[in-house]
This record gives sequence, C-alpha cells and structure tokens, in this order.
Amino acid sequence: MKNTDKIDILGITLDKVDYEMALGKVEYFLKTEGNKTIVTPNAEIIMQAQSNQKLKNAINNSDMCFPDGIGVVIASKIIGNPLKGRTAGFDLMVKILQKVNQNGMSIYLLGGKPNVAEIAAKKISVMYPKIHISGTHDGYFAQSEEENVVDEINKSGADVVFVAMGAPKQEIFMANQRQNINCKLMMGVGGSLDVISGNTRRAPVFMQKVGLEWLYRLILEPTRIKRMSALPLFLIKVILGNKGK
Repeated sequence: MKNTDKIDILGITLDKVDYEMALGKVEYFLKTEGNKTIVTPNAEIIMQAQSNQKLKNAINNSDMCFPDGIGVVIASKIIGNPLKGRTAGFDLMVKILQKVNQNGMSIYLLGGKPNVAEIAAKKISVMYPKIHISGTHDGYFAQSEEENVVDEINKSGADVVFVAMGAPKQEIFMANQRQNINCKLMMGVGGSLDVISGNTRRAPVFMQKVGLEWLYRLILEPTRIKRMSALPLFLIKVILGNKGK
C-alpha cells in the first residue's frame, strides 16, 4: 500500500504537500524544541544524489523534503503518485519570513558571495520590520572554519537559519551540524539570497506558474546548459525505473 503522505523518486523521499500544509509543519517546528531541517530538491539535486551518498542521506534524513522544480512534479505523475505541486524553495522562504515576522522571531543568513547576505538582510529588515536579523555570514569558508561559523550562529541566538550555499554543500552542512546548531529551524535556500539582494532576477510570474523558470534562467545564463541537461536525464531515468515495476 502506498504512503499517501510521501513519494519516492529515485531513492529520494519527498513530502506530498502544498504551501498551506508546508506552513503548518513550519509553524509546528517553530513552536517545538530541537533543530529541524527543510530541504527542497529539484531534478538536478536528485540526480546529484544518485552518485553522492552523503547528499542522499542528508536529504532523506531531513525533517521535511519539499519538491522544487517542474521536473520532480512530472516525475511523480510518471510513477503514478502525483505530488500536490511544486513547493518552490524561494516562495516557501518568503512564506516562512512572513511567519517569522508575525511572531517577532530572529533569523541568521548563511551563504552567498561576500556582502550578499548583508544586502539581503537589509532588504528583509525593510520588508519585514518585526524580524530580528541575528547575523550573517557568506558561504565561502573552509571546512576548518565550520566550527567557528557554528559558534557564531549559536551566539547570535537565531530562531531560523537560512543556508544559501547550493547543493550539495548546504544539505550536507545542515545534516552534519543540526545537532550542534541551537535554533528551531534550518532551511536550504540555494540562490535565494541572490534574488533578495537583487543580484539575480526571478522569472516573470506567468513563467513561474507554468513551470518555465528553468527556461528563463537558461536565457539569462546560457552557461547553465550543462546543468540543465540533468532534467531530461532525470526523466529518462524515472521512466526506465518505472517500466521495471
């Protein structure tokens, strides 16, 4: 019997949720003790996980795993266990910021190039004045500096830590440090700080709605073509795997 709350795609377990259900979980996490982690893998990240066991474990051991990307939604239909839709990481981050603002809680921004997190923090402070920015740190630190970064986060007293270091670094960082970081929630947010800071533009809303954000990013950054090849390979792998069942 299939688990109606979960779906397995190429060995990655995702939660079948919409934004309302996701926020319900987030609200629960913010009220309870212990550090919870949220990841939002897309087709490219799921493909990375096929050859990266640390990434695969990090994703599957997270507290919530939301599908980001139209490719994952298409894959769920191929295997006959449709997701409720994509839960875009950026949009979920914005909804969490709204929730944090309502509760007057604090956040820490970790990731991006130098100064990106600081610029994003200033913009968040304007948009959500009740949020306390506990601290920021760029994502360019050596593994030998990781302990110092964790200490800095703990000293900040942040309730929520947004980790914007890209896959697989952010997922593995959260998995390795969740027992050491004293916050309520950590979420991997990829390039979201670049969007908030204004360094990167999101696709027009109509393209977001029809699942063509990937095409917009490709138009802006043609060098992404190699990365985009993961999507057709992902779908082929899903189709072949489904035929064997």
